[in-house]
Amino acid sequence: MTKKFNDAKDDDDASTSTTKTTKEDLGRATWTFLHTFAAQYPDEPTRRQERDARELIMILTRAYPCGECAAHFAEIVRVNPPDCSSGLALQRWMCAVHNEVNASLGKAWFDCAKVDGRWSKLECDESDASPGCSLEGRRRKMMR
Repeated sequence: MTKKFNDAKDDDDASTSTTKTTKEDLGRATWTFLHTFAAQYPDEPTRRQERDARELIMILTRAYPCGECAAHFAEIVRVNPPDCSSGLALQRWMCAVHNEVNASLGKAWFDCAKVDGRWSKLECDESDASPGCSLEGRRRKMMR
């Protein structure tokens, strides 16, 4: 018998408990995603990869679930547009922007020289013939 995704009554406590996502939870998850994306970003991206990275960031300024956060991020991005010219450039931009958000929240500044130690590339099995989790491996398949 296959369990349906929304068939919560079969789960222990699923029908009686609720888990609410806080702005802090959402922010941590988003920054983890964005920094991991930047770590995976190729050193020599195609024009399409550059456009996609910029569009991803711009979409967050409009569609982020927290409206207050989206508006703040939009202002930061307006003043400091994303640098998607290389992996290192995107990592540095992401760290600087993250520091700006953290400053507005009264959080500690992060030393961007240590970004590789904090947010590294995604670990995955690339032993088969597929491109695995590296954007670099997908580069050949994308048109310039």
